[in-house]
Amino acid sequence: MRILLPAQDRMLLSCPVRLPLGDRRLEQRCWRLLPEDGSPAVLGEVVERHGGPTLLWVVHWLPPGRARPYRLEAFPEVEYTRHGGVELRVVGTTAVEVSVAGAPLATYHYGPDVVRPYFYPLIGPYRHSLTRHFPMRTDVPGETHDHPHHRSLWVAHGDVNGADNWSEEPGHGRIVLRGRPRLTSGPAAGVMEAEHDWVSAEGQKLCEETRRVTFYASGWGVRLADFELRFRASEGDLRFGDTKEGGLLSVRVAETMKGTAGGHIANGIGGRGEAECWGKRAPWCDYSGLVESDVVGLAIFDLRTNFHYPTYWHVREYGLMTANPFGLSHFLGDRTRDGSHLVPARSELTFRYRLYCHAGDARAARVDEQYLNYAFPPEPRWVEEP
Repeated sequence: MRILLPAQDRMLLSCPVRLPLGDRRLEQRCWRLLPEDGSPAVLGEVVERHGGPTLLWVVHWLPPGRARPYRLEAFPEVEYTRHGGVELRVVGTTAVEVSVAGAPLATYHYGPDVVRPYFYPLIGPYRHSLTRHFPMRTDVPGETHDHPHHRSLWVAHGDVNGADNWSEEPGHGRIVLRGRPRLTSGPAAGVMEAEHDWVSAEGQKLCEETRRVTFYASGWGVRLADFELRFRASEGDLRFGDTKEGGLLSVRVAETMKGTAGGHIANGIGGRGEAECWGKRAPWCDYSGLVESDVVGLAIFDLRTNFHYPTYWHVREYGLMTANPFGLSHFLGDRTRDGSHLVPARSELTFRYRLYCHAGDARAARVDEQYLNYAFPPEPRWVEEP
């Protein structure tokens, strides 16, 4: 079987690619794709999607204007972990560890003492931690101890039916995991799916959220994860309130990356720094800076189907970056603008984001091109044998 990935007008760098099987039957899950242009082979896997079975793989590098033909051959699934796959495993009863090609990427914490589940650490290129250690650790010299609710990488919002599910001040709400996360490891990607209840300080259930995170077998210099957050108005009407204190995907960057330490904020409309990026709408926002002796960064991509796309960004020089589609009155400086949104009872609202961790700053990492690869992914096709 042969596949053609047509030439693109931009660089493909650790880019996930999906090809529907159509009426083809691939009896096993794991496959090897052999490029006919002499590039290294990569592993792919058959995954289930809404449109049916799909072949998924990651293109580590392909210059603009160059097509890539592949031949497809079966590969023993038991061997994929030795060839750069993604592994997820439960640690004890309160955490999930994620590794790519045997190297740690992130740990998801969800125990009963956790106010809201979060990822810590988040390991990027050069195996540096991309997020602040506090409040998970208090023994790191030079770190500030402000905003103890900024836990590395997390999901939250400050007004959900009036409940504060952002801060950890007295009277705050909680996000509680139901059951245990469902984990799938794989040669091209690994998936964690978890069911959460958002509750008020009094324990009243406000809504349900399904959190699906897909981690990809990306190449050197890149770590990549897709987030799907599906909210269900299970208890009646669900209102996301207008507040800047929130972010459906939020990160607190490493102390030496923050703007006040010489780091850089950039967005998808050409903005630079907090003054040009805070409260502005853009398809992506990026934070980069020095960790130890290396420049690293991370970006959040907002998908075109999301509510209020392109989203507003609550991003600060002190190290916070969040995608917040609801805080319009604050971002626009106009109290007559109400950014709250009502999800009718028994309805759903879904948000999708990509987290792109990279070496270099936004320009060196081609963040603008990588966003387009997310928003408008390449479309490979089957090639019929003569």
